[in-house]
Amino acid sequence: MEPIELSRWEPSPEDPRRKQYAGQRTAQEVFEELRHRLEGMGYLPDEYFLMNRDWENGREIPRGADIFCTTDYGGSEGIYLDVSLQWYENDRTVTRNFITGKTLGETGADLDRMFLISSAITKAFHGDRGTYARYLSCGEQPEPEAMIVHLDPAEQRTIIQALVEQRERQEQAMSQTEQLLRRMTGSITAYMEEVGQRPLRMSDYDKTVLAIQDGELTEFWARYPKALDQADSLLVETAGRPGAVGRRMTLSILSAATKISPSAYLTACKRAVDTGDGQRVQSLIEQAESCLSEPLPALTGVAILHAYTNGHRNMAKDLIAQCTSEQIAAAPPNLLRLVAERLDFQTAMELVDKGVQPVIVCTKGDLAEAEFLRSAYEKSTLPFVRIDYATGEGLDDIKHWINGRLCAFCGNSGVGKSTLLNALLPDVERQTAAISQKLGRGRHTTREVTIFEAFGGRIADTPGFASLEASRAGFIPKENLEHAFPEFGPYLGACQFTGCSHRSEKGCAVRAALAEGKLSQTRYDSYCAMYDEVKDVKEWQYPLSR
Repeated sequence: MEPIELSRWEPSPEDPRRKQYAGQRTAQEVFEELRHRLEGMGYLPDEYFLMNRDWENGREIPRGADIFCTTDYGGSEGIYLDVSLQWYENDRTVTRNFITGKTLGETGADLDRMFLISSAITKAFHGDRGTYARYLSCGEQPEPEAMIVHLDPAEQRTIIQALVEQRERQEQAMSQTEQLLRRMTGSITAYMEEVGQRPLRMSDYDKTVLAIQDGELTEFWARYPKALDQADSLLVETAGRPGAVGRRMTLSILSAATKISPSAYLTACKRAVDTGDGQRVQSLIEQAESCLSEPLPALTGVAILHAYTNGHRNMAKDLIAQCTSEQIAAAPPNLLRLVAERLDFQTAMELVDKGVQPVIVCTKGDLAEAEFLRSAYEKSTLPFVRIDYATGEGLDDIKHWINGRLCAFCGNSGVGKSTLLNALLPDVERQTAAISQKLGRGRHTTREVTIFEAFGGRIADTPGFASLEASRAGFIPKENLEHAFPEFGPYLGACQFTGCSHRSEKGCAVRAALAEGKLSQTRYDSYCAMYDEVKDVKEWQYPLSR
């Protein structure tokens, strides 16, 4: 097999036969490709094999980094395998843990197995030259390409022949035998060439799937055109195959297949997200229209939601930046709710910028605070609706916003989401509860997202939040804070000085608009308070996205 690359390469525009550097791969993408390769060979540690959390959230492998393994007994029990990255930075060597694996056994055989896994990992990145030192003897001949078990050719053929006969007798043990055959020969393709007089009784589809699992591009290209009647399954398989090889296989299926079912396409997108390969996910989204058997408007939103909820926040944000407002509008209704629930203000603002229209609804218009809120937001660009259940005030405005849209009712527990829904749709009879006297906040009465068809649109009633802590909200650098106040928009860029903080500078257009009564003093005061909290935070101190 080809070594796993830590860098990305693409054909040169001047000469497509030459490749040029295109940046570093993300740690998550490299880890998934390695885990997939070890799993296919039966070489995953039996307790766990996990990536260090410091490398999550789209962090890239440093340029020029190298990988090495260490194996030893643990302090208490088991044997540990550490995969580390090493690179030069500011004229010094930096070493960081990348992956840790563990087996519970402590026998000599367990230690030997962990050393074999270390050898497989080393070869996965360094190719045939990366053999683990424990298994080399002085004067030993170089191994054939991709070989792991140390046998001479006659021994190899004897064992392969025996394994073939065993495979024919024991069909139930096929998967385990297959793993051992791959260890012996490097790939299923090499195995088929080695024992050609005993051909496998497999369909073209089965051989294509094996080529996908082994990462054999040449074999895949020869087989997949004969198996396109099962394009749905092939797309799912290639989309989940990590690494550049998996991406090329996926593009091949997309270029040849049409009328792929929406369910298979959604599964493929989710599996592509799991590999950490953002380019592959974007390719699936871009080519969906020509490959799907029927339109799937929610595809982009589903991919964003899956990435966001499965540890790929950076990928989710990249997808949001590249999608259209129509794609965001068709996203699952719980996307914005989850972003708000996790207090990720940056992502929430990106969704709003892409077409999610927030509407502030004051469900308890009879309270004194309602007038304060109305005055604070009336000069902003955010729509404000005040509800009075006694007179019905505001209900027609809510129906107007629902018409032709998918709307999600979001907010803290006890703010009146279910009460509002009951007023709009008396027949649904959503459960409500009084404010807890002990806690001073609402009780959870809605425990799942429910969608109702009404007023020419759809309403998603969502569970409430228990609390809202500003200190846990997504961090916004001081340079970006002005964009969180949309009413500042018409005045940005009109200030006398570039980089104006809108607090005390001469010739500030925002402060001039405030003086003229065009902006809310309350909203401006909130901006200043938030600015004071972040003004002294350096870039290297920015908290990581949750």
